[in-house]
Amino acid sequence: MKKGIILVMGLVASTSFFACKNDNNTVVTPTTKTIFSAVLNGASEKPTSTTSPATGTFEGSLENTTNVMSYTLTYKGFPTSSTVTMGHLHEVTPNSTSGVNGTGPAVIPFGTLASPIVGTTTLTQARVDSMKNGFFYANIHTNDFPGGAIRGNLVRQN
Repeated sequence: MKKGIILVMGLVASTSFFACKNDNNTVVTPTTKTIFSAVLNGASEKPTSTTSPATGTFEGSLENTTNVMSYTLTYKGFPTSSTVTMGHLHEVTPNSTSGVNGTGPAVIPFGTLASPIVGTTTLTQARVDSMKNGFFYANIHTNDFPGGAIRGNLVRQN
């Protein structure tokens, strides 16, 4: 009987020891990425909306420690007679009274124009701050709408 009690106590002690051992030293770190998205359409084009039937989406992931942004822009619905001639991200001047509904210079040109447009770019800290504050939009131009066919304001998701 005494041996049985000692055996049970030994098993309980060893189980407790091994149960407390932490083999998983993974440290959960907070996300270092800021996610942006946009929905592009002709009605959002500024200063004058367009009748373009096309639509698009923009998804961007900004690595906050390096300021490198990876993005994908997809579009569809342009008539067969339309040719995409330009695509880029614009920055609205942050002190603009019109806010994100204004216009601004194209500061990040897309390397390709065929959908999906996939790319990466390194931003200055000033542009990161401007983007996080909502002063960027994506724009696609065509031969039918040389001033811009579809547009979408970048919206921070986290």
